[in-house]
Amino acid sequence: MRMDTVIMGGGLSGLACGIALAKRGQRVAIVSSGQSTMLFNGGSMELLGNIDGDTVTTPLEAIKTLPQDHPYSKIGADRIAGLTDRAKLLLNDAGISMQGSATANHWRITPMGVAKPAWLTLSDHLRINDLSKLPAKRLALMSIRGYLDQPNAMLAQGLRDLGFEVDVIDFTTDDISALRRSPSEMRATSLAKRLVSTSALQRVADQINSLAADADIVLMPSVLGQNEESDFQTLQSMTKKPLRLVATLPPAVAGMRMMTQLRHYFRMLGGNYLMGDSAVKGTFEGDRLTAITTAKLAEMPLKADQFVLATGSFISRGLISDYERVYEPVLGVDVDADTNPDNWTRFGVLQPQAYSRFGVATDDQLRCLKQGKPITNLHAIGSILSGHDAVKMGDGTGVSLISALAVVDHIMENK
Repeated sequence: MRMDTVIMGGGLSGLACGIALAKRGQRVAIVSSGQSTMLFNGGSMELLGNIDGDTVTTPLEAIKTLPQDHPYSKIGADRIAGLTDRAKLLLNDAGISMQGSATANHWRITPMGVAKPAWLTLSDHLRINDLSKLPAKRLALMSIRGYLDQPNAMLAQGLRDLGFEVDVIDFTTDDISALRRSPSEMRATSLAKRLVSTSALQRVADQINSLAADADIVLMPSVLGQNEESDFQTLQSMTKKPLRLVATLPPAVAGMRMMTQLRHYFRMLGGNYLMGDSAVKGTFEGDRLTAITTAKLAEMPLKADQFVLATGSFISRGLISDYERVYEPVLGVDVDADTNPDNWTRFGVLQPQAYSRFGVATDDQLRCLKQGKPITNLHAIGSILSGHDAVKMGDGTGVSLISALAVVDHIMENK
């Protein structure tokens, strides 16, 4: 099978790269095992939230101060603003409506009620532009009876600490109660499938209208719209108060919805999405990768002019560690990692961990290095890149989107 570009990994970075290339006329195949950290995404994208423990308020300015090994620095700080505009447009074209600006972070609310800096947040989710000027005084936090993936006591206290008055309102409907036969059914994804009909949404709206009369804004757990935003919009049209969603513990409906929309858009553009497959080895000729073999297409190597490695970090097994080393398991490209395993971790779960910055080694065009030399037609994008700590820096989704679009430019320049 011959393509213009083959992308290994079908998460956020792989899909963003594939969509952008397909829109520019390329024949693109994405090989995806189906695993993606988007399952944990609560509806926001971060560009850069923290540097050395200090909160970032103006990410485009802060990016200029990052060390040279950070992916943003390799891409070029002067290019980031234009790439953020393109990323937001790509998401919008895929049907993902997000609000925010790269010039100034806003605040998203975690399931624990903690305010975190964010670049983009889904339009139907609660966001706060300025913590000193809250968008409302009184919130009604609608607590779905039997739903355990939203710790309402912690969420409510966190919102109160920010300055809101919060009423926690317990409710259910016949549609929701029907799921309580088994605790495993009371998950966000199950609720999202249940709350799709107009009648089911009307019953939720009736509860909100009768119980949340004193609220300025009504908060619902993000259990609406597994495939599209219309369920939220329908419910909003039925309620008398402004309605916003707030992130839940995984599995996250918002993240699943974004992945579904990106996959649909990629396929609509003519892309080939090989779901449930994974690259197992590559064939090299000199400084070029000529083909990859996948688990399911063992007798039919995927050949292409360009390849992109977007297989993620440790959680999705894009990187592997044993007791002696950290390595990239598919192509054997170089990895930036401490050679002494004793230095990989530090005591204390909240302490910065060295392994969080491990990733494949790349040059300033994000081309993978193998034995210290760049593979001229193999780029790396997303969380497999070294030089940043996505958790501590709050830049994981930003690095995924920005590196994907930067690599698209390099690929198109070298056609």
